[in-house]
Amino acid sequence: MTQETKRLYLDDPYQVEFEAQIVEKGMREQKPAVILDQTCFYPESGGQPHDKGWVDGIEVLKVFEEEGRIVHILEKDVEAESIKGKIDRETRFDHMQQHSGQHILSQCFHELLEAETLSFHLGEDVSTLEMDLRKVSDEDVERMEKRANQVVFQDREVKTHSLPEDKIGTLPLRRPPKKKGIIRVVEVSDFDYSACGGTHVRRTGEVGLIKILRWERIRDNIRFEFVCGNRALQDYTLKNRILRDLSNRLTVHEQEVPSSIERLFSDLKSQKTAIKKMREKVAQHEAQEFIQNAEGKIIKKIFQEKTHEEMRFLALNIIRKGDFVVLFGLKEKERGLLILACSEKLNIDMRELVPLVSPLINGKGGGNPSLLELVGESSENIDKALEKAQQFIEKKI
Repeated sequence: MTQETKRLYLDDPYQVEFEAQIVEKGMREQKPAVILDQTCFYPESGGQPHDKGWVDGIEVLKVFEEEGRIVHILEKDVEAESIKGKIDRETRFDHMQQHSGQHILSQCFHELLEAETLSFHLGEDVSTLEMDLRKVSDEDVERMEKRANQVVFQDREVKTHSLPEDKIGTLPLRRPPKKKGIIRVVEVSDFDYSACGGTHVRRTGEVGLIKILRWERIRDNIRFEFVCGNRALQDYTLKNRILRDLSNRLTVHEQEVPSSIERLFSDLKSQKTAIKKMREKVAQHEAQEFIQNAEGKIIKKIFQEKTHEEMRFLALNIIRKGDFVVLFGLKEKERGLLILACSEKLNIDMRELVPLVSPLINGKGGGNPSLLELVGESSENIDKALEKAQQFIEKKI
């Protein structure tokens, strides 16, 4: 029977350096890989990412379990038979803070809302908990945070127990274990008991502040994003900087920022309404000028500075005022735009132009018989496209 890798992190999650013998070499994911007789590297499992670090100075790219043995994928091959390993202390402690914080949060949800933890994922920036909840209020979340941080500030001991499966009933586990045999239980003293193989802090005070950032419905449950410890500090620093900057820009106290922004949005909405009305009047006047200067039924023009909306509104104003065909093009830096419109009385289906002009600008879009809009990847052939459209229309009129 193949000997399993001794997991040093189970005995001491604070150990970051170790010596080991290479028991097997190979290739995994097209990279050199080694299996050691013992390791401090935590393999990716249980929602917790693998540790980062080095083997004889060579970067460890990935760590995972394979039939009880831990595989280390390396940046390049290692020549020695015995190695010195070192894990990244900062990443390890971050994972310990987040994972221990998750145990505390999960028990708070269980205790206060009778909600079960369905899944946990420790991400690069935030961690997530999917809870068996149909709904949750702001007040509920605030209660969770208050209770969780109360447990943190009480600086309770975090310890582990290893029990055979038939003795596991002697501990009040939050939920049944998924594994068989010897079960490792992480206890937050007199608060939470969870079967877990992850790395954890010694006392809850080391977890630091626990903060729930946001939540959303997923399937029939609710997923919460949260941060602990150093991540919570970084999040607070960022948000405080943003709030301070907004306060200075608006020249109001930080507590007045939300109401000031609300007033700005209200003013902006009013200004947009006023601008839209003004543009409509300008478009009507401009449409009249196009009609007066028209030399026939076809009005063709290429614009450089109008917006899509302005050009569309102008085309509609023209065909509503008379029996005209409008062929408009817009040249922008990274794309071209065609708006092709006609009065319904002319009985021309503008959609027939699509196979003629679309290939010239590599365009996509559509419309109805009286209005066609195409957006192209390039504005280079807008002129040719309009000429092609004009030739087609002239045969129809």
